[in-house]
Amino acid sequence: MSTMTKDIARPAAPAREETRRGSFLVISAHDYRSPRKANIHFIARELARRGTTRFFSLRYSALSRFTADPRLGLDARANRIERQDGVDCFLWKTPVHPFNTRRPLLRPFETLMFHWYVHHPDPVLARWIDEADTILFESGTAPVFFDMAARRNPAARTIYIASDDLDTINAADYVKRTFRRIAPAIDAIRLPSLALAAGVPRDARLLFIPHGVDPALATQGDPSPYGPGIHAVSVGSMLFDPVFFSFASHRFPEIRFHIIGSGRPRLPGYGDNVTVYDEMPHADTVRYIKHAHLGIAAYRAARMPDYLADTSMKLIQYDFFGLPAVCPQAVVGDYRSRFGYMPGDMFSVVRAVRGALAAPRLSSRRHLSWVEVVDRLLDPSRFDDTRIAQ
Repeated sequence: MSTMTKDIARPAAPAREETRRGSFLVISAHDYRSPRKANIHFIARELARRGTTRFFSLRYSALSRFTADPRLGLDARANRIERQDGVDCFLWKTPVHPFNTRRPLLRPFETLMFHWYVHHPDPVLARWIDEADTILFESGTAPVFFDMAARRNPAARTIYIASDDLDTINAADYVKRTFRRIAPAIDAIRLPSLALAAGVPRDARLLFIPHGVDPALATQGDPSPYGPGIHAVSVGSMLFDPVFFSFASHRFPEIRFHIIGSGRPRLPGYGDNVTVYDEMPHADTVRYIKHAHLGIAAYRAARMPDYLADTSMKLIQYDFFGLPAVCPQAVVGDYRSRFGYMPGDMFSVVRAVRGALAAPRLSSRRHLSWVEVVDRLLDPSRFDDTRIAQ
């Protein structure tokens, strides 16, 4: 452990009764109010049932309009506190925000940007850190504020939510160096996939806690948004591969393909049986998933991380509804409900789609609820399944 890490390390906090109401702070590059939902949104929603919960959204500026940031619809509401569903929300907008320059020669400039950002925090972040019992840092830029939190509120419990590997999301070198330094001092690092362990220092305190699903979804999502026929649904924009649909829509004209929130307009190569939708609220998306005949997770081959087999929220929700899913072979994992293909290999696409169409509607495992996920986050010692052999 480096000298700097020792300066911020502290003894483990005494055991606390987790059933009492606490004060939670989530620091993330997501915004709780965004229509697109990731695991951190569902965690925050459950935390709000257990105490005061604040959601501080960072890494947003005038530069964000050039990156199709999903928070652009919230721009007029930046830099003010709003409450939604019991969660206090704040989108911190700065003139510019630090980013990965992707050029070694510009690393000194990158470091200066992050140094300025870290040392000029919004007063709302400082106050919310001071008032928190538990601080959750989502993977990405958030960990650069760990030193500030440890200095201002050393009694607060700290949890790192490893939603993604830092290399996979092209995190800046400053962020990766900071995370390697502070990881041993974080009280708990939550991994939703064991495949993420390779990117975490060996002396960190790791917890294995898969993503959850709201069991109430089983009673939601009615009525069906579809007409007669066979319907396939694709949800989300991460690593979206339009080539899949340009081929599959012509090869399977009997299937209606519904592409939701891909971040791309309808492309000329799509067949007439493809409908493209803008991003929609999660509750509306559930209708399309629940009543589809098969789910599509068309990830691009380039930089597709193996941990997606366990962390893809759409694949998890497909499986929850027993929906046969078509996805790249690399993210099939041990899910019997998934049918893999090799991106670029059209013959394998045909086999995967045919396999999914012929498969029974059956979930391949029991999924944790978000209540169970947060129970494990706040009191992991009660659950043997959170332990990771190191």
